Amino acid sequence: MKVVPEEFFREVTLRFCSSLDVNIAIQRSFQYLREVLPVDEIFLDILDLQLGAIRRIAGVSVRGTLTPAEIIPLPKEVWAWGQSIREPVIVDSANKDPLVRKMAVLTKNEGKSDLSLPLHIEGKRIGALILRANGDGVYRKEHADLIRLVAEPIAIALSNALAHQELLHLRDVLLDDNRFLQRELAPGLKDAVVGEGSGLRNVMEQVRQVAPLNNTVLLLGETGVGKEVIANAIHYGSPRSSGPFVKVNCGAISDTLIDSELFGHEKGAFTGALTEKRGRFERADGGTLFLDEIGELPPQAQVRLLRVLQTHELERVGGTKPIPIDIRIIAATHRNLEQMITEGRFREDLWFRINVFPIFLPPLRQRREDIPALTRHLVQVKCRELGLTKVPAIAVGALERLMDYDWPGNVRELQNVVERELIRFKGGSLMFESLVSPPYAREKQPSPNMDRESLIPVSLDEAMAQHIKKAIEFTKGRINGKDGAAELLRINPSTLRSRMEKLGVIRTNI
Repeated sequence: MKVVPEEFFREVTLRFCSSLDVNIAIQRSFQYLREVLPVDEIFLDILDLQLGAIRRIAGVSVRGTLTPAEIIPLPKEVWAWGQSIREPVIVDSANKDPLVRKMAVLTKNEGKSDLSLPLHIEGKRIGALILRANGDGVYRKEHADLIRLVAEPIAIALSNALAHQELLHLRDVLLDDNRFLQRELAPGLKDAVVGEGSGLRNVMEQVRQVAPLNNTVLLLGETGVGKEVIANAIHYGSPRSSGPFVKVNCGAISDTLIDSELFGHEKGAFTGALTEKRGRFERADGGTLFLDEIGELPPQAQVRLLRVLQTHELERVGGTKPIPIDIRIIAATHRNLEQMITEGRFREDLWFRINVFPIFLPPLRQRREDIPALTRHLVQVKCRELGLTKVPAIAVGALERLMDYDWPGNVRELQNVVERELIRFKGGSLMFESLVSPPYAREKQPSPNMDRESLIPVSLDEAMAQHIKKAIEFTKGRINGKDGAAELLRINPSTLRSRMEKLGVIRTNI
């Protein structure tokens, strides 16, 4: 079939430029090219500069649309040659160029003929259009001269399609961020903390001191005491309150995914990484990142976290470019991190970084005066969640029953008890009759005849100072070495001395 160059140029251009979807565009072009050229398959390849590879993004054959999604890494000499070629290249057994032969092996060209059209935009190579025919020695010079005519419009169409894909990707990122933050910023985060005027009075005073600043905060306390609520209060009381508040439960992410989840990954960083992903640190840029259960972080994540805290930069998995970030870290744990340091399960340098301003949250059994207000608050919250239109009253004597319980699960256990009572509610008032203290809890209940003054707990600093004094007395003033106070307390000697100085504990030889 005799082909008129002007008609060929017009028909191919119209088809390639007819859609921003490269799969649709290449399929429409294939139907016409089959009429004028020997071709059984067409591929669109782009050059992935980061991977040093060919990325096959679209394809069509006589059997239908192909979904290659193939990445072909190139040796350095083949990569350099591919960047330099300007004219169509025929790849078959007749072409003895060693670089062309290497390319034929990489693209599995055996028994077939390829006609490769390099595509450039403003002198920069962006990819190639590959025509493939079954059989060897199919393509000739006139075929190369003909396909050369449409190099520029195909390059423009490919560039526009890639730009369109990038815009769609950025749109998806923004939508994903929006959905993510909507999930994270659940209703009620800005509400007052229940108990801030009673059992949590000291805690909230510390929160008011540290919230306006930018330093790292470490929240300590048993599981379920409400560390996330206090983290919310710190964030929303800070200048970063208009920024994102991103939460991570370090113990809920597998070791194999923790780096990708926290720090993100680049496209092609590992099998299945088909697109780049921003991690939680990047999502929290300009705001606060809450690392719950930081003691569960695996060692390699601890190293990366330490680097972020030191440099305020991160590198995605598989990336080499440092990304600056502006975030505040709030960490929380129920574990004894100092003991984990002595056991080699937590880095001491990371401990010093996060332990700038520790806040201890007392368990619910040590602030029983908060239980009535907490219960009323949780009843209202759970009624909304369960879709109950009427909030039931709490029966006389029920609150006393709740206050007599020891709450080993803390506020989280109280939430579950309230929800269970509402599910079983059949009218009247909430009785909480199913709540019975376990034997170990009842045994620890103080006698009514005990002096109430003796039950008032000392402050955490006082308790710690008394404990250190006992350890020093027991070791007869010895701090370092075997059978020293540091070994007895399972902490570093320098940490013990620093703690003694802070608490005003004087070392005495006995």
